[in-house]
Amino acid sequence: MPEVARSPLPVLDTHNDLPWQLRERWAGDPSAVDLRADQPTLHTDWARASRGGLRGQFWSVYVSSALPEPEAVVATLDQLDLVHRMIASYADRLALAVDVPGVEAAWADGRLASLIGVEGGHSIGSSLGVLRVLHAMGARYLTLTHNDNTPWADSATDVPVHQGLSAYGREVVRELDRLGMIVDLSHVSADTMRDALATTANPVLFTHSGARAVTDHVRNVPDDVLVAAAATGGVCCIPFVPKFVAADERAAGIDDVAAHVEHVRELVGVEHIGIGADYDGTPLVAAGLDDVSTYPALLAVLEARGWSRTDLEALTHRNVLRVLDAVTRRQ
Repeated sequence: MPEVARSPLPVLDTHNDLPWQLRERWAGDPSAVDLRADQPTLHTDWARASRGGLRGQFWSVYVSSALPEPEAVVATLDQLDLVHRMIASYADRLALAVDVPGVEAAWADGRLASLIGVEGGHSIGSSLGVLRVLHAMGARYLTLTHNDNTPWADSATDVPVHQGLSAYGREVVRELDRLGMIVDLSHVSADTMRDALATTANPVLFTHSGARAVTDHVRNVPDDVLVAAAATGGVCCIPFVPKFVAADERAAGIDDVAAHVEHVRELVGVEHIGIGADYDGTPLVAAGLDDVSTYPALLAVLEARGWSRTDLEALTHRNVLRVLDAVTRRQ
């Protein structure tokens, strides 16, 4: 049995939508479902997280990008509050973290380091003041768009309006830099990716995007962007979502996810890959990666292909921690 299967490496996953599930299915009440026990209708609970080696998680604060901006801001604040209440409800299992020392403190205490990312620029209501409030409430990345354009940035899945970032969009990126928040380039158009990379002084994340050269989906990242992002120290975190990792999503499995991981490694190096599974944000996941207990299955496949423990540690947590540290230290 591979060593990683016997003793799971610590995983810091950059995208999980459990807060949205709590909002939609349990009216935003973390105490309405017992996450200490196996929850077969969810991808995430604490027992399976422990079995899978999940030690750090960016919880996604997501609200629909179809909402008018004022409503989106209120809903986002509600979701941020939900995440804080979830962490407080399981204080023996979870600990809020906003930087690398916070992650390390949670790990030393045997708790899952809980970070917060806001999924979509619509959540700031085109207001730098709202952005600053989200940061003050613990958010440490902002995905510049979700499925729809914002008034200042083009989405990958909408008709281009700005041909990337508007002037105000570049101002948002500069304010993220100033605050010490990570620029997340999942969901955005390729031109928005390029404009953001030309604007930010920090390494970026793609929190749940694959490689477009492997699977030609608009949500995935073109090779030229991967190269540009790597030049700044950025990291592409591969999702387990079938339509992003395989041409036939009905047949997607671990090997398809591994193909994306290995492509990024071969193109730009092992220092620029992470994991952003998108658990509880998708009805389907790649076969064999069914929930948060199954990260070791992917690591075992990579180990069998010759990945060293050092390489696997880079993938599972060290690369993302490096980006978090670089960005938050610039405050």
